[in-house]
Formats: sequence, structure tokens, C-alpha cells
Amino acid sequence: MLEITYVGFQKVEIKAGGNLSITMKEQDTQLGDVVVVGYGTQQKVNLTGSVSQLDSKALASRPIQNVSSGIQGLMPGVTVMSGEGRPGQDGATIRVRGVGTLNAASPYILIDGVESGTMNAVDPNDIESISVLKDAASAAIYGSKASNGVILITTKRGKSGKTRIVYNGYTGIQQATNMIERMSSGEYAEIYNRVLREAGKAERFTADDIKKFKDGSSPFTHPNTDWYDLAYKTGFQHQHNVSASGGSDNVTYMASAGFLQQTGILPHAGREQFNARTNLDIKLSERLSAKMNLAFVNNDYKDPDASYAGGSSDQIIRQLNIIAPWIPYKRADGWYGTVSDGNPIAWLDLNQTVNRDNQNFTGFLSADYKIIDGLKATLQGSYVSNTQHYKNFRKFIQYNPNKASDPNRLDERYYLWNRTNFDALLNYDKSFGLHSLKGLAGWHTEKFNYTENTMTRRNFPNNDLTDMDAGDASTQTNGGLTRELAMISWFGRVNYDFAGKYLFEANIRSDASSRFHKDNRWGYFPSFSAAWRISEEGFMDSTRDWLNNMKLRTSWGLLGNQDALDEYYPYMNTYKVDATYPFAGQLYSGYYQKSFKKQDISWEKARTWGVGVDMTVINKVNLTLDYYNRKTTDIIMEVPVPDEFGLGAYRDNVGSLENRGLEFTVGYSDKWNDWNWSVNANVSYNKNEILDLGGVDYLTSGNTRHALGHAFGSYYMYKADGFFKSDQEAQDYMTKYAGKPGYPFVRPFKGGDLKYVDTNNDGKINADDRIYNNSSTPKYIYGFNIGGGWKNIDLSLIFSGMAGASRIYNQEAFGDFRGDTSHPATIWRDSWTFNPNNAKMPRIFESTNSNSHPQQVMSTFWLQNTSFLRLKNLQLGYTLPKQWVEVAGITNFRVYYSAENLLTFDKMPINLDPEASSERGSSFPLLKTHSFGVSVAF
Repeated sequence: MLEITYVGFQKVEIKAGGNLSITMKEQDTQLGDVVVVGYGTQQKVNLTGSVSQLDSKALASRPIQNVSSGIQGLMPGVTVMSGEGRPGQDGATIRVRGVGTLNAASPYILIDGVESGTMNAVDPNDIESISVLKDAASAAIYGSKASNGVILITTKRGKSGKTRIVYNGYTGIQQATNMIERMSSGEYAEIYNRVLREAGKAERFTADDIKKFKDGSSPFTHPNTDWYDLAYKTGFQHQHNVSASGGSDNVTYMASAGFLQQTGILPHAGREQFNARTNLDIKLSERLSAKMNLAFVNNDYKDPDASYAGGSSDQIIRQLNIIAPWIPYKRADGWYGTVSDGNPIAWLDLNQTVNRDNQNFTGFLSADYKIIDGLKATLQGSYVSNTQHYKNFRKFIQYNPNKASDPNRLDERYYLWNRTNFDALLNYDKSFGLHSLKGLAGWHTEKFNYTENTMTRRNFPNNDLTDMDAGDASTQTNGGLTRELAMISWFGRVNYDFAGKYLFEANIRSDASSRFHKDNRWGYFPSFSAAWRISEEGFMDSTRDWLNNMKLRTSWGLLGNQDALDEYYPYMNTYKVDATYPFAGQLYSGYYQKSFKKQDISWEKARTWGVGVDMTVINKVNLTLDYYNRKTTDIIMEVPVPDEFGLGAYRDNVGSLENRGLEFTVGYSDKWNDWNWSVNANVSYNKNEILDLGGVDYLTSGNTRHALGHAFGSYYMYKADGFFKSDQEAQDYMTKYAGKPGYPFVRPFKGGDLKYVDTNNDGKINADDRIYNNSSTPKYIYGFNIGGGWKNIDLSLIFSGMAGASRIYNQEAFGDFRGDTSHPATIWRDSWTFNPNNAKMPRIFESTNSNSHPQQVMSTFWLQNTSFLRLKNLQLGYTLPKQWVEVAGITNFRVYYSAENLLTFDKMPINLDPEASSERGSSFPLLKTHSFGVSVAF
């Protein structure tokens, strides 16, 4: 018998003899897929590390503004938290296998092998694939930049053949996913009168006032202002991309241009993006070939600005949440109604914006030379530059005869950075019978330059003169700085494969960074991994009918983190030059040392090991299971110093934390007759634990702590256990605890107040009774997508979800009862005051006059479970039959409807998106998008 196997095809067994004609059936698996890895590609079947990859189909025809939100829920171990929907500035927070440091924890992002730092530098239509290198075995080739994971984005390239032109475009409308329901003027006025009475104060509103609030008979003096309705509108966006690709055997090309315009759901919020890309591949001879990539992105962002504590739309949204509905937008005389901070609609009427105009250019050139069969040399270089012009002219406004804003002012800034890279690579790839050997040796150098200039002036003659020299010169301030970074590296990789059964890979990278002192500049980052394709063994023959592939993997490696600091020279004692010293009755300028720097500060290090299994069953079901353990040591922290030290806290490599987790992925696909369908699901669990903080037990940051034995950023607060059923129960509680050491409550308790627990059972209530809770980083992330089609109709649904995460939402999100500067949510209708037997909220109270108020006592009552399941994308498409369109030279014509963030299932007590990042609910609302689009290929 002859046994014939080939990757991606089903094994064939046939009796030997004579001339044979053999047809192999393709396996319905992903074994033959090519996966992008560091400095190259590998077949998925030969991977020994943990890599997740998406192809262009995952992002096709979706109304997304950035790639980061488009991958949410699609990759195991990759946590994507959307945050907010501000146009152009809605990039999600990405974490790969948890939070790996107390400092910057974002993954290393490269586009076509060139460091980017952001996913906004590429049009989703241009993407061919996205790979996430999650473990040390796959990421160690990037050494000191890889400890938080690596994201590799590969753009599309041309293929030989006639020119193919593709147009993709859509138009869509956008609305907030959720808006908090708040009380009307009449309802709020009635309740506010009650809380004033119970506080022993005179009522503010008469019965006639409340009647007018309710019947709308006097809209200027007794309005029921819907601040949300005045501010928020339906947003609109449209995106277009045209690409041309093709070529000959010696030259292939891909060129594309795209345009995106988005108007936000707040007036004057918006984004315009123009992008262009050219990828060129040239075969100069049988031995020599070259590649060239050129990309340009122009992004202009606008965000409406507030006249009070401005700089973004955050304060506008905050005021929309808290300003009372009985404050008129405008009075009968045309003047604005105001509170102490002003009027948010007046700020929007001014059309004052924070403008950020960004330009990004990337140039890449490489040459490959085939030295001998199997040995190739590569030289490649890249240049990336990014500029931003920031301009914020905050206008003067006279709200009414008694209220005006601060004088107008202009804040203008220029940011510029550029990075130059050069790589020299030597690749070897050869097979010897059953043995296959691949090797990579490389050298890398890079230089990074940063420049910043800022300037401000106030008191402009009017709101129309917005050039800097029109402002009062006596009010001017300015600043500027330049910074530089440099790095050189060498690296290598060896892959060995015996008979397609036994796979081994080793990586080593050594980096030297200018961030560190010359004696501590070099870091060494090795990794080792191995895999066993047990399904290829002879003793597995009996399983071949149903177990088509089974591979066991294991890996170990060490990664680094040089971007943990925002300082460019963390080892060097530097001096501030803004000091003033009095001598002889006059002030003289001078300089001083603000903090101490340690010369031996160096890399953070992340040791990672893991095991995994990949399986394919009945040629239709693909399963992957991974366990990992990542321990980060030498975390850079500020070390507290006594006052006698004379300088500020210094930084040192003293902390450590650990991430342990599981990842599971399963996929199934099938087709019959005119039908096809597929299901893919993934779920990940991560446990994060802080192990060492350099001699202290915890570090406090607001309502969270980084504490030994707990997850990074765990919430720390009193435990609430329902409400006091009566005044007597509250009195008994105070009799038991008040007056004992550390008793923290300054106000008396009453029936309906929150009841706090003596968690350590020491007979006292004090700060020691606070407990650790979840952090805002989820323990579980999961997603699943369902796709199917019948003939020319296709349907897909993408779901994403998170669990085991919490977030505080305080009195500004829920509203409270303090008069003009508060607007209660309708959930207060179910407060203990009105529904003592089934209360959702404590008793109503004036302002902060209760121990239940989060400004007085932060407790678990205000900590919300932000677990959710979201229908991230729904898409329904129809491809016109070819015979209908080919007469016009069209090879493919598809129309579709696509919806983003269509449905969300959560346990939030108020109508607030569970991904909203602001404790006070003032982050720009996340967006729900409905769009209609077309894809045409010629």
C-alpha cells in the first residue's frame, strides 16, 4: 500500500502497482494557512508558539472607524475595551493575556513590519491579515518591545494578472448605544421639596411651580429642559476605498486610496481621514527582488470644547448629565440660563472645538538576494513620521447680564516624531529528506526623535481673531522640548522539523537601548518551543477517520519592556530650570534637581511558559486549548523616600506580578448543496496577581489599589449590605459601633441608608473593614461568530463579551438631590423612600447629607458589574449573479446592510453602556451604527 499525505489535504492510501492517477481531497481545515510571524511567515501546521490570526474577511464591510474595535471578541487572550465613541479618538484599550506591568501595558504594533504604535494608521480595507503573537515563543524575536504582546498587521499586495479594481463604500448613521433616563422637572421638584423638608429647610417650589413644570404652560420660567435632546443628534458617516492591483510575473502592485468622514453625535464633533497606500513588488532577476511600501494618512479630528475646565467634550457631557431640567436653555429675553459653571448648550452654540490635525507618512524599502538555493539575504529600511497640529481657541461668552465666561484664550501646540529603522536579515530554508531546517539571523537599528512646542495667549479682541499674535502678549506662555532614543539589536531564530511530526524552534534577541546607562544597556531575550504532531504517529492510525490532526505544544521564553517609562533618560540626573530664588529683594532664575535617578535601572522582564494542544476532528471541527503563565519581574516603580531625603521618590526595578490563564477556541464549518455555514467561538480566562511592590503592601490610586496578592487596579472600599430597615435599626448600629477607634462616619444613620459590614469581625467599623473587589479589567473574555449563506445571500453575526469586571459609577451618573447642579436618574423612583420593601437605591437625601453618598463613603453599592454580551456586528449581504453584471465588466457586485453594537445584554442598574470608562459617566457615548454599503470588483 502507498500512503500519500500533503498538508491541507486528506491522506490517501492506494495499492501500489502500474500507472496511478491520484486525486487528493482538500481538508476542510486551516492547517495549510500561512500565518504571519515575526520577520516572516509559517504554515499554521508548523507553529510551535501561540499565535492568533484574522484575515481580511473579519473586517470586511464593517462600519468601524479603527481596527482596534474591529477585532473585539475575535481573538482569544486579546482583551479589547472600547472606552468611548469620540470621533477619531475612539481607539480601544488592548491587553494581550492580561496586564503585564504597573506601567504602559499596550502591545507592540507593526504594520508591514514597521513599528506604528497605533492601529489608526491603516485603512481596514487595506488589511490582508492581523496576527497577535501572545507568548514568548512567538514574540521573543522582538525582544525588549514584546512583553505586552505583539500585533502584526499585513496589508494587501498585488498578484500577477490583469488589473483588478475594487471599490468598497458605505454610508451610515450613528446613535449612542445607551443614554441615562433622568427625571422631569416636575418629578424632580416634588422630590427636591421633600428632601429639603426632611433636612429641616424651606421648600423651594410651590404647588403652582410644580403644576407649571408638569403642564408646560410657562416654558421659559418653568421649563422641562431635555438637555440630552438639545445636545445629541444622529451622527452620519461615510467611507470609500478604491484599490487597483495586478501585474506581471516580474512586477506586481497594489495601490489604494480611501476617504472617511464622520460627524459625531455632538455638534461640531467629527473626523475626516484621507489615506493612500502603494505596495510594489519587483523581480529584478532570478536572484534579486525588491519591495517598496508607501503610505500616507491625514486625520483631522474635531471635538467640541467647554468654556469651563475645557480641552475636550468631557465637561460638556458632564454638564448635560448633571444640570437640572428646570434650568432653561434660553430665557424669554434670549439670554442663556446658567448654573455656576455656565451652560453646555451655549458652549455648543459657540462652535468652539479642539482641533487635532495629524499627518502620518510611512516609507519602506527592502531588497532580497538569493545567495544560493535556500539562502537569502535581505536589507530593509523604513522611515515613519507623524505630525500633529493642536489648536484650541476657547471663546468668550456673555451668558446673561449677570454671568460671563473667562476671557477667551488660544492654546496651540505642535508635535513631531519620526523613527528611522534599518534591518539586515539572512534567511535559510532547506529540507533534507525527512529533515527541514530554517534559520534567521538579523541585525536591527533604530533612531527615534521627538519635538514638542506649545504656546498660549489670552484676552483676544474678539472671538473672530484667532491668530496667536492677536492675543495679549503679557499673558503668553510657551514651552518646548526635544528628545531622542536609539536602539541596536541582533537576533536569530532556528526552526527544525522532522517528518512533519517533531517541531522545534529557538529564538534569541539582544537589545541595547539608550534609555539605560551604558553598563545596563544590553538585554538578552531567549525563547524555546517544541511541538509534537501526535496524529502523524503510526499508533494513531485507528483514529485517522475522525482525528485528522492533533498537535501538542510547549514553550518557554523571556521578554523585555523598555517602554515602561515615559522618560527618555530615566538613569540620568536631570535638572529643572524653572526655579526662582530671592536675593537682595529680587527674584533670580535658577535650576534644581527634582528627583534622584538610579544609574542601574534597566529592563522589566517577563518570563513566560505555556502548553497547548491543536486538534482537527472529522475535517470540520478545529479546536485549540492553551495554558500560560507569565511572570513579570523588575517592574519599574517609584520608591517612597522620607522627607529628610530632600528629593522626590526615585524609580527602581522592584515590582513583580503574574498572569495565569486558559484560552479555548473551537470552530466548525460545513457546506451542502447551496447552503454553507460556520460557527467559531473563543473564551479566555486570566488571573492577575501582584507579587512584590518593593517592600510596601499596596499603592493607592483613587478608589483602586495595586496590592500584594490581588489583581492590578483592584477596587478597595467598604462592603455595603442592603439598607437599614428603620431608624431604630440604624440607631442600634450606631450604638454598637459609633465612638470606637477609627469610626469613619460623620453623619448619623437613618432608615434607608446603606449598611456597612464589619468584614474582619473585630467589633469595630473602620478603614480596616474595606475589602478588595474586581478591577475594571475582565477576568473572562469571550466571543463567537456565526456565518451562513444560501446561494448569493450571506449572513454573519459577531458577538463579544466580558465577565469578571467591575467599575464605579458615582453620583453624577446616578444623579442626586442638590438643586440646580444635579439631575437624578429615574432609578431613584425605586429608592427606599418610595419602595422600602424592594428598594434599588438608598433613601433620598439632600446633596451629600448622608453616609450613603459616594463622596462621603465609597462602597460596593456604587461598584457595578460591567459584564456584558454584545452583538458587535450583524451583516446581511447579497451578491448579484455574475451573469447580471459581467456584461458591464464587473466580476463581483455585493450590496449589504451592516450594524455595529446593535444589541447589548448587561446587568447595569441604569441605562449606561457597560464599557463607559468615566466614573461620572462623562465619557463620549459609545456608538451604534447602521450602514448600507456596496463592494464592486472590476
